[in-house]
Amino acid sequence: MALPSLLPASATVADPFGERIACNLVLQRTVLGGRFHFASNSGALLQLAEAAYGRLPPCEWPEARDFHIELRLLSARMERRGEPPPVRQHAGAGLLCGVMDECNYAVLDPAGRRALVTASQDMLGHPYHLRYELIEFAVFTLAARGMGLVPLHGACLGHRGRGVLLLGESGAGKSTLALHGLLRGLDFLAEDAVFVHPDSLLAMGVPNFLHVRPDAPGLLADGHLREWLERSPRIIRRSGVEKIEADLRLGIGRLAGEPLALVGAVQVSPEPAGHRESLLLPVAAEQAAAWLASNQPYASGQPGWQPFVRALVQRGVHRLRRGRDPQAAIDALCRLLDGHAPWPRSLVGTHTSGTTFPTVPCTQER
Repeated sequence: MALPSLLPASATVADPFGERIACNLVLQRTVLGGRFHFASNSGALLQLAEAAYGRLPPCEWPEARDFHIELRLLSARMERRGEPPPVRQHAGAGLLCGVMDECNYAVLDPAGRRALVTASQDMLGHPYHLRYELIEFAVFTLAARGMGLVPLHGACLGHRGRGVLLLGESGAGKSTLALHGLLRGLDFLAEDAVFVHPDSLLAMGVPNFLHVRPDAPGLLADGHLREWLERSPRIIRRSGVEKIEADLRLGIGRLAGEPLALVGAVQVSPEPAGHRESLLLPVAAEQAAAWLASNQPYASGQPGWQPFVRALVQRGVHRLRRGRDPQAAIDALCRLLDGHAPWPRSLVGTHTSGTTFPTVPCTQER
């Protein structure tokens, strides 16, 4: 039998694959209704998982399943300049792979609901890429495949168990809209990734971080909230766009603690509405179905897409144009969620822990 030609630096002839490396550090967290069991040989890697999934509001799901992810830190150190290489996707033999390089990759077994994520020592200096592109990739993909969910790139806000999807092109304003909805007291489910059961249209997400543009603090009238955003870390997307990554689990706003029943979806558009024109415009069913497929190319190829689209279009897809201030758009979302007059412009929200945040006055009254 031929031994592998590429051996880890710490490997011996007796254990060329590193099968005997002990991963005795464990962590269990409920994510997207699933029970995720993390095991690792590194406290630093477990801390990244905790940073993503710790202190989340409980999310019960009637068909909760167990998932197992091994986070393995290698002794190798990659010599690189700048950020890590982008992840390349591969698949075969029932496995899914996301590969940065020979030391930093994720291997997923969706049928077995398990994954291996490995990282080199130098990747600890790139915590955002390691967490977002490898660990979260493994968690989100396993949850979607293992629980039959449709994975969407978008945001979701709700009220009293009802939710509305916020979809649109990059830069359309979904994150800014999510921020102002949060500050008006709407329940925050997710800002970047939403997972929907195709038959029931129940939506789940991970309400941990909000990513907004660096100029977002200047749009807020409340000094306490501006300070919260200004002292939050900043990250650089692969596209080169800089974002503020604000942790919502610090007690800012209401985090959705249960799946939300979708009442419909909104196409967030940068196009301004004319004077006295309605911000919300209904989209015809055929046009809505075609737009959803083009806006969500990955999800449109997954099982469950067709029943999801049929049910969502039946409940309603609207186009949301920009008003003279963000509060006008939130008023329109409130009408969709509640079917009556918009909420007061000054509203005290409550985090699921019971912590309140200051009343947020409108930055510009109409």
